[in-house]
Amino acid sequence: MQEQLECWLQGRRAGRQLSAHSIEAARRDLQQALAFWQANGIADWVQVTPADVRSWLAGLRRSGYAPASIARMLSSVRSFFRHLQRETVLVNNPAQGVRPPRGEKRLPRVLDVDRAGQLLDELPADSPQQLRDRAILELFYSSGLRLSELAGLDLPDLDLTTGQVRVLGKGNKERLLPVGRRACQALRDWLEVRERMAREPQALFVGLRGARIHTSVVRKALASAGQAGLGQHLHPHMLRHSFASHMLESSQDLRAVQELLGHASISTTQIYTHLDFQHLAQVYDQAHPRAKRKK
Repeated sequence: MQEQLECWLQGRRAGRQLSAHSIEAARRDLQQALAFWQANGIADWVQVTPADVRSWLAGLRRSGYAPASIARMLSSVRSFFRHLQRETVLVNNPAQGVRPPRGEKRLPRVLDVDRAGQLLDELPADSPQQLRDRAILELFYSSGLRLSELAGLDLPDLDLTTGQVRVLGKGNKERLLPVGRRACQALRDWLEVRERMAREPQALFVGLRGARIHTSVVRKALASAGQAGLGQHLHPHMLRHSFASHMLESSQDLRAVQELLGHASISTTQIYTHLDFQHLAQVYDQAHPRAKRKK
């Protein structure tokens, strides 16, 4: 078993299919799996079954390995077993249908209402580019758009008279979203100078060369605004998360937030109920006399 493992690693090294660091990581992963299975009486790779793979993963979990580390180790084992299949050592890959444990769902980072207001109120608006970036940030926070949705907006999608924007979301599903008063004003200011930059007649937002704005340009604009206004990294999804969290805190209407975000399943939206509880827990810890920590 060890010889077959070393042969595979040498082949990967000779073919430069992986970096030296990746090869050493794969070696550690496979040595760990090999030691586990040999300790359980397995003397040949042919003897490894899907149940053995699952037992190994369970042992890793009990030993405190993080889900991401377990997923990487399982990937190394799968790759090695695929090699053994090509070499006709194995008929089936025993790790193929085995899934790694799920990691804990991390709560998305959000800005609180005051920080979001501070960011938007202090945005500069002296040049066409700055007016564009302010309109982008206001629209993100006002309507909870995805990055791709915002970059794909056309002029006819926006109705400032009624304060609405038509968005084409995932699965080519359209939804009509409200646009807040401050965002409408920022968009009007941008549209007054848009012609100075635009070469593409339809796109709502354009880059410096006049073509439809690229998502990377939007990311850079938000990152720059976040560093200048808040001293922290800011990305498009943080504004979308902030929109959803603040809407839920104010309305307590999970179904409405689901529709606004364009989530196919309400279970996706339910993560914002955790954000709401997190906010309540922080208020409780700061205000309740039995919750305050002794200094």
